[in-house]
Amino acid sequence: MKRMKMVSIVGAALLLAVGAAVAFSYRGGAEGRNDAMAVKNADEPEAVHQDAGPMDPRLSRATTEFGFKLFGDIGGRNKGKNIFISPASIAMALAMTYNGAEAETKQAMARVLGFDSLSLDEIDRGFASLRAASASSDAKVRLDIANSLWGRSGVQFKQEFLQRNKQFFGAEISTLDFSDPASASKINGWVKDKTNGKIDKIIDQTDAMAVLYLLNAIYFKGAWRDEFKKSETKHEPFKLAGGSQPQVSMMHREGRYGYLQTEDFQAVNLLYGVGRVSMYVFLPAEGSSLDGLERKLNSGNWNQWMSHFVRTPGELGLPRFKLEFDASLKETLSALGMGVAFDSERASFAGIAETRNRLFISGVKHKSFCEVNEEGTEAAAATGVEMATASVMQKPEPFRMIVDRPFFFAIRDNETGVLLFMGSVVDPR
Repeated sequence: MKRMKMVSIVGAALLLAVGAAVAFSYRGGAEGRNDAMAVKNADEPEAVHQDAGPMDPRLSRATTEFGFKLFGDIGGRNKGKNIFISPASIAMALAMTYNGAEAETKQAMARVLGFDSLSLDEIDRGFASLRAASASSDAKVRLDIANSLWGRSGVQFKQEFLQRNKQFFGAEISTLDFSDPASASKINGWVKDKTNGKIDKIIDQTDAMAVLYLLNAIYFKGAWRDEFKKSETKHEPFKLAGGSQPQVSMMHREGRYGYLQTEDFQAVNLLYGVGRVSMYVFLPAEGSSLDGLERKLNSGNWNQWMSHFVRTPGELGLPRFKLEFDASLKETLSALGMGVAFDSERASFAGIAETRNRLFISGVKHKSFCEVNEEGTEAAAATGVEMATASVMQKPEPFRMIVDRPFFFAIRDNETGVLLFMGSVVDPR
């Protein structure tokens, strides 16, 4: 997408993810010379972007539910750790892969990704809409989404697969000799460029038996609509789950925010720029736990919560934090029901390439980075929703929300409803 010029906001809010080195391999030895290089660019249609239209709400709901299921499994495997993932990035990388899936493999991926009620065209056009929507005119927000396919030289890839990924996902298409050690540096160089230098490596080396690497990268940088004053940041205790209370840099601000309080949590919506993107921070109630809150994270609850934020005056305390996270997603995706895609004897990806041996996904790698400080981060529910809700409620009482214990947060595209990022912070140091 076209990159926007930004005022210099160093470290405002940098969130990015490389959602998938999705790597394809096949059983058996090298293919030999019967297959010719066929990753072509000349005949591919123009990418669907500016005229993609609005994103299908069914796809938005599907990616939200997939994100929470993914987050739940990853959280269960990383107890007591800070977690940060991009559901949008992972879903988009797998959607690119889905274009070549067939039979049982396609059915399993559809169930896990929530694509059951959607046609392939509806899925692809939906992600094209998300890419188009990312081209914001907000001077305080930058959101870049990039995709690429890296094919093994000598393998004959299906032109329809290549064309759809180029047309709807804007994928850059290249061929490499995966037996050449320099191949990894080329792929990693693309990742470093597309994440503005925040992630410099997604793979250590290319596998000589690999057939294809599919990559997605999302880079986000946003300035708060209302920045926190650095003079108000103070060293204050943060209550860790184990009972200790280390000092952290706690930012403070008073203002009007989209706010929601239930018996289980307090939640605040912090706007970036004009409010197209915002951060939602969920603080479990005293006596409750982050684990308890995370067990209630699903698309049904989430959509209900989103409709009940009310613009409310209050005092907010939020710690500065910086997160880095990486994970192999093979076990998680298999646990969610996508195991057949990783099975070298059962997977069916005949829509990707002409190979004598069966293609299967050999790995899915995800890396992410997040930094939040006084200059940048999110805030506020959609203006229309907040105004409509506030109009039928009594004047809300001012709130006080000091995020001084483990919490959950999510970065949401309020236009499409897509969750770009989500994470849990158990220790902000």
